[in-house]
Amino acid sequence: MSRKNNRPVAGVSVPDTPVVGRALEYARQRCEAYLFNHVVRSWLFATRLGQLQELAHDTEVIAVGTLLHDITLNEHFAGPRRFEVEAADLASSFARESGFDERRAQLIWDSVALNSTPSIGLYKQAEVALCTAGICLDVIGWQYDRIPSEEMERIVAEFPRLGMKHRMTRCFCHIAEVRPELTYDNFVRDFGERFVAGYKAPSSVDFVAKAPFQE
Repeated sequence: MSRKNNRPVAGVSVPDTPVVGRALEYARQRCEAYLFNHVVRSWLFATRLGQLQELAHDTEVIAVGTLLHDITLNEHFAGPRRFEVEAADLASSFARESGFDERRAQLIWDSVALNSTPSIGLYKQAEVALCTAGICLDVIGWQYDRIPSEEMERIVAEFPRLGMKHRMTRCFCHIAEVRPELTYDNFVRDFGERFVAGYKAPSSVDFVAKAPFQE
């Protein structure tokens, strides 16, 4: 997309358009401070990874997908579906209401719904892959060395982590406690097994064994 409406954020050139401004404000309203900083860093990392790789991508899709990917992640989450799916529906609705066509809205849905499933997200369209990569970089340090150290320091200084590891762990443990049935096939299960007493999620083995077929 055109760079004529860009501006620097923590030294990274990002799109300065009305929809990006609205996404930033929406994220600020829905996220705690540490989580808002996380989604902004994820946006900047995704953008920078795309620039460094000279990978053609829709910069507004990257912005909306990363900025809104965690708007349902909190210590009060109650479902009824996975937090990623709940957020994906909100983000794609936001995109459509902002004038995005169905293709771009679907890219945003996929970016958000798959944000914690890099084994799939990294192999989809450039926008989905970059959103996934930026989020993974901020959460687990994946591709950390791709970002020049001075750029990394500037981004983290401007949007500090504010105890993200601890705060995010509490959110994941809350989901494992109150909705273990939503965790059998995603990474939240790892937090339940490590930190939540009495945690037990459904097993894919049981689903296969109990399939209603005679054989």
